[in-house]
Amino acid sequence: MIDINKLILEKENLHLEAKSAENKLPRSFWESYSAFANTDGGIILLGVKEDTKTKKLQVIGVTKPEAIISDIWNTLNNRQKVSANILLNEQVYTIEFQNKTLIVIEVPRAERYDRPVFIGQSINQGTYRRNNDGDYRCSNNEIKSMLRDQSDKSSDSMVLENLDMNCLCDDSVKKYRTLFNNLKPNHVWASLTVQEFLLKIGAAKISQKNGTIHPTLAGLIFFGYFNEIINELPYYFLDYREQLSKDIRWTDRVCSSDSDWSGNIFDFYFKIINKLTTDVKRPFKLNQNLQRVDDTLIHASIREALANALIHADYYGTRGIVIDKTPDSITISNPGNFRIPIKEAIAGGISDARNSRIFNLFSLIEVGERSGMGLCNLFNIWEKNNLMKPIVTESIIPTERVAIKLMFVESDFVRQTSENVRQDVRQKGEDVRQEKVTQSATQERDNVTQGDIIVIQENDNVRQGVRQKGKDVRQGNATQSVTQERDNVTQGDTIVTQENKDVRQDVRYTRKNSVLDKNLSNLIIDKIKSNNKIRLNEIAIEAGVSERTIRRYIKSMPNVKYIGSGYSGHWEIV
Repeated sequence: MIDINKLILEKENLHLEAKSAENKLPRSFWESYSAFANTDGGIILLGVKEDTKTKKLQVIGVTKPEAIISDIWNTLNNRQKVSANILLNEQVYTIEFQNKTLIVIEVPRAERYDRPVFIGQSINQGTYRRNNDGDYRCSNNEIKSMLRDQSDKSSDSMVLENLDMNCLCDDSVKKYRTLFNNLKPNHVWASLTVQEFLLKIGAAKISQKNGTIHPTLAGLIFFGYFNEIINELPYYFLDYREQLSKDIRWTDRVCSSDSDWSGNIFDFYFKIINKLTTDVKRPFKLNQNLQRVDDTLIHASIREALANALIHADYYGTRGIVIDKTPDSITISNPGNFRIPIKEAIAGGISDARNSRIFNLFSLIEVGERSGMGLCNLFNIWEKNNLMKPIVTESIIPTERVAIKLMFVESDFVRQTSENVRQDVRQKGEDVRQEKVTQSATQERDNVTQGDIIVIQENDNVRQGVRQKGKDVRQGNATQSVTQERDNVTQGDTIVTQENKDVRQDVRYTRKNSVLDKNLSNLIIDKIKSNNKIRLNEIAIEAGVSERTIRRYIKSMPNVKYIGSGYSGHWEIV
């Protein structure tokens, strides 16, 4: 059940359409039904109209809800009027709002087997899709794309009887067989001839018409020469674009139309995969044979994302497969939309490859996986590595297209949490240092004060003696003696004052150096005791200082030693 209080405050959008339908069902209802079914689903509200100026929704209600609902079901079940009924009983219902009756129709995204959902007898005139807040009639190319996806038979299994095996690149086939044999050295296919091998893996088929061998569409896309591919697929194009500097448009670029390589997807994958992953951090890690392991789950996810684009692309679609790399992101896009809803694709568990033969060709060399968990794993890996969530988009204007953006920056939550932790650590460190300094300064000042009292007492004794002499000696010589004594007292006061300044200066020095050094040393020792594999940057974050400062302090601590090297080593307190 929808939240009508929240929904009525929205404006019409990609997933919401309002229609007055006060007395009867308008024809435009069926255009919206077709549009939502062929796009990504949506909600139609009857008894609500849109203000043409403010675009706000206004509730007017329906006067004959039972008759309108009956009309909906009668039309849905008439194949002369609507091509498919994709609604369940619970998706059409009435609600009371502001003392008026409204009708709610929740239209789901149609399964690919039912698309295109169209109205009337003409598929070309009655097929609609949704764009922003409006419905539009689909083009012939969009309709053809939906019809191709209807079939259970993968389009890339088609035999290209107009082509012979010379359209395939021999070097590409040799590289593929070498990979296959290395991964499966004892496989029964290892001893087959080239043509027998291509037949087994689905890259070729025997024609039922003349008994000769021809490439399949999958074989052409996977192993073919670019010029041969575009004769069959005019919009086929592969493009890798790397922009690592703002001063240079492309720091690196690989296109299928380049004349120095084949231009097929097999060579494209291995030509750019290292370019995509070369800047991803590789932690120092050894396997059980003490050999360094440079691969990570992030590397594997990038490979998976690239393979998925090549596997699920609609090669009859326009604009080709495009990969954009910047210093902090990778965007991979391909023609064709999802064959299942985006939420289901991200949730995982459902595999519905558009090109099953290409899928198989990659799987045989252990690229890609069949569990349907590609996007799900990708999201999980990015979350575990505290990176911003991948952005997946599906568009139909100007053409059907799917894009995924992988960002190599900390998520907003992690970034804010880290900053809060750092501020908290700095504040706690400052509080501890201030407390220690205050205690030390108070002690030093107490000592100074005590010294002042002693000196003042001695000065009073001197003055008392001078006064006594002044009484005893009334003559000029006595006055001269008193003056000399007073000068001595004044000089003594000056010396004491200077000594007090020196002591206070020493207190400030102690606060800045001795106390800080001691606290930081204690912090380092405590952290190492709690985790003898702790990294310097982790200690630095806890202390609120730089890693360089921590490194310098540890060098001056003879009781702290690092045993071993790299991640396999550990700290010891001796």
